[in-house]
Amino acid sequence: MSINIPRGTKDILPGEVEKWQIIEAKAKEISARFNYKEIRTPMFEHTDLFQRGVGDSTDIVQKEMYTFTDRGDRSLTLRPEGTAPVTRSYVENKLFGLAGQPIKLYYIAPMFRYERPQAGRYRQFVQFGIEAMGSADPAIDAEVISLAMSLYKELGLKKLRLVLNTLGDAESRKTHKEALIAHFEPSIGEFCSDCQNRLTKNPLRILDCKKDRDHELMKSAPSIIDHLNEESKVYFEQVKTALTEMNIDYALDPTLVRGLDYYNHTAFEIMSDADGFGAITTLSGGGRYNGLVEDLGGPPTPSIGFAMSLERLLMALEAEGITLDTEDVLDCYVVALGDDAKRKSVSLLNELRQAGIKSDKDYLDKKMKAQFKAADRLKAKFVAILGDEELAKGIINVKNMQSGEQTEVRLEELSSFIKQGK
Repeated sequence: MSINIPRGTKDILPGEVEKWQIIEAKAKEISARFNYKEIRTPMFEHTDLFQRGVGDSTDIVQKEMYTFTDRGDRSLTLRPEGTAPVTRSYVENKLFGLAGQPIKLYYIAPMFRYERPQAGRYRQFVQFGIEAMGSADPAIDAEVISLAMSLYKELGLKKLRLVLNTLGDAESRKTHKEALIAHFEPSIGEFCSDCQNRLTKNPLRILDCKKDRDHELMKSAPSIIDHLNEESKVYFEQVKTALTEMNIDYALDPTLVRGLDYYNHTAFEIMSDADGFGAITTLSGGGRYNGLVEDLGGPPTPSIGFAMSLERLLMALEAEGITLDTEDVLDCYVVALGDDAKRKSVSLLNELRQAGIKSDKDYLDKKMKAQFKAADRLKAKFVAILGDEELAKGIINVKNMQSGEQTEVRLEELSSFIKQGK
């Protein structure tokens, strides 16, 4: 009986995994450039963290979490998103007490959501995320957006669209919430059960409903823009000004609400406009969440972040015809002929590797011609050929696979010879 991979998951095999490594290395390099430090949180957390942090009214909590009870009868959940765990760690480890605020963090980690698998959307997926915690400066909102845009652009993407909105502060959201309830309540029976449940809890989430997106009341729903107080208007203008000064283009979309309950003020998404990318164009999204640290037991801490799917980033690269340079070459392939030479090749290969030389040898007792084919397949720069006669003389023949030139080298000088020719 064969056992197949679970639905909604994917094996990343050699040949493909190198693309992931390039993207992850670029994400880490850009994060360091922006002075963000890596954080790693557990793959599972107490379920209550996501119920409180992400919000009971969200699809993630209501429908998509992988939740289980452990042997101590504790309810645990595989991490469906990164912000709540990072915030929990920020509070638990009292990072708010460190010098050098704001605390600027990034993560690259697998997330888990039980949703319908489709192109670029899996039940186990990888997110690169940023969290900047401890500053209410609109300039850091622009910095976070700039970091995301920088990663996409430096990987070669051009068909990008930044969509921007504000959700206002607590006071603005309260008046907007009241207006939304008044707008939807008379006809709420015409909406799906999810929207009916959200009417009083979080009516803003109705605007994000996929089932009722074409309902007439959606088009005439009160806009948050019309309910912003003066402080929220000024804040949003400062974010837009900072983006303009960075030469980052954006489009305003007052219907953009994001899918999590903890957002306030700035909200944004980055889309792909590449032909053939698919119906779901969002590459990444994020926003400000000034109340989340306090909700999880910490002091009032203004924060902002984003998360991007690496799977969707790879899709966007493919849609724009961008090929990442994943060429994998070997510095030296050791061909051993004869019993004594084969025994010596083991220590010789180890010496090369300890000297920092990427090298390999045959382990299937192939003939010389087949070993050379293996060296070609691995794109070896040099092939070092050792026979019993050469071993007795303390020499080895080294062939430059590009020029075809062959050189006789002392065994003890092989590592230095290969290094010089790399």
